[in-house]
Amino acid sequence: MLRKQLDWITTVIPFISILILCALFILNPQASSNVLGNIRYLLGDRLGSYYLLIGLAVFICSLYMAFSRFGNIRLGNLEKPEYSSFKWGSMMFTAGLAADILFYSICEWMLYASEPRISDLGGMQDWSSVYPLFHWGPIPWSFYISLAVAFGFMLHVRKRKKQKYSEACRPLLGKHVDGIFGKLIDLLAVFALLAGTATTFSLATPLLSMAVSRVFGFPTSNLLTIVILAVIGITYTVTVYFGMKGISRLAASCTYLFFALLLYVFIGGGEAQYTVETGISALGSLTQNFIVMSTWTDALRTSSFPQTWTIFYWAYWMVWCVATPFFIGSISRGRTVRQTVLGGYFWGLSGTFTSFIVLGNYGLALEMKGKADLMGVYQATGDLYQTILTIFETLPFAQVALILLAVTMIAFYATSFDALALVASFYSYKELDSDQEPDKKVKLFWSVLLMLLPIALIFSENSMANLQTVSIIAAFPIGIVIFMILYSFFKDATAYLNEMKK
Repeated sequence: MLRKQLDWITTVIPFISILILCALFILNPQASSNVLGNIRYLLGDRLGSYYLLIGLAVFICSLYMAFSRFGNIRLGNLEKPEYSSFKWGSMMFTAGLAADILFYSICEWMLYASEPRISDLGGMQDWSSVYPLFHWGPIPWSFYISLAVAFGFMLHVRKRKKQKYSEACRPLLGKHVDGIFGKLIDLLAVFALLAGTATTFSLATPLLSMAVSRVFGFPTSNLLTIVILAVIGITYTVTVYFGMKGISRLAASCTYLFFALLLYVFIGGGEAQYTVETGISALGSLTQNFIVMSTWTDALRTSSFPQTWTIFYWAYWMVWCVATPFFIGSISRGRTVRQTVLGGYFWGLSGTFTSFIVLGNYGLALEMKGKADLMGVYQATGDLYQTILTIFETLPFAQVALILLAVTMIAFYATSFDALALVASFYSYKELDSDQEPDKKVKLFWSVLLMLLPIALIFSENSMANLQTVSIIAAFPIGIVIFMILYSFFKDATAYLNEMKK
């Protein structure tokens, strides 16, 4: 029976915990904000170097995986990969980023443009386009890729039947994984998954709502946002219900829409030369200054730039590591560790960098060439979403561009939540073979549950901001678990290679 297969503790407790937190945030938002703010200050400011060191260490670890003897290990006994390179890359890229990639690609340069750090380095033109590539570049993708290898090895080589964070620590923790310590790891993981899922809607959903409102003339309201979320929910619920075949098709469609939007802006915006040249300069600056950017702590707090931005981003990516690497690992069967790492970087970085270079540099071109006072609009209104709409209104057939933006965002959300619902469903089982999929009723439960929380939070901006902080706090212990998983992989993979020699 399905009931006997399910792990009720890991399924129910995180859900109840999130609901209690939401109630506290809504009923007493000021006190909750103060408490969470103090904890975040301790972890993000006083102990911020912890996040920076984890980021650099995991990046180096991923390169070692690829270029050492571990790189030859094949994740599964297939002669060739289960999915083609395009299907694999599109599923990985769309599952890992959600619609945040579109929101930040368009506006992130504006967030940095007035920072003292940017002025000290050389100004808006030279550096406001570099840090977006850094914050969405090799280190963030290294979190996903290195853990995907560990999970892929666990699933496809060792054939473990518990598809959970705790199971990946078994080579290190042994039988303790089956006790309270393993439960704590899994509860932390699912809690972070739910919190991280809710926070992503605070970033891009208002932009999606405003784009639909501008095109069709609907008044911007909570009701409109809920209707949009319902459309997203129906889309990804249908695809996840039909399993990996539905997910792969939606991911491919999302990728086509994504590149259609980029092409529209690149050609229609009339700033192709500036976009390419500024992008090349940004990539050069990133390459030349990567280690400095990765380790700069601003010890005197002259600008607190790493505390405000870099540490926030590393923590946010670490929280999302609960779901996405599991999904990437599960679809990497048949690939070697080296192919998974290098292919992951190729597809992840090519998509991310192209998005930021095309969408971000178009807006930067408007500002630097005096075609639109975007910084003036942003500083006057404090509204990033309105500023983004101003950028799109400079494009030919602006309404067509906004429709393409809205459809692409919906597709991104749907494919991301496909992966989240699938991974969350795995967590609900006590055991599940690597080639098995969860029961459709379990996938349907998580599909609905992952959408209910963001809908509830639309009515309280304070609680949404607090949940973002909860995600940052959750990343602190997640960082420790990440190291445990990577240590376990190297220990288990070493034993596996020794077994193969015999």
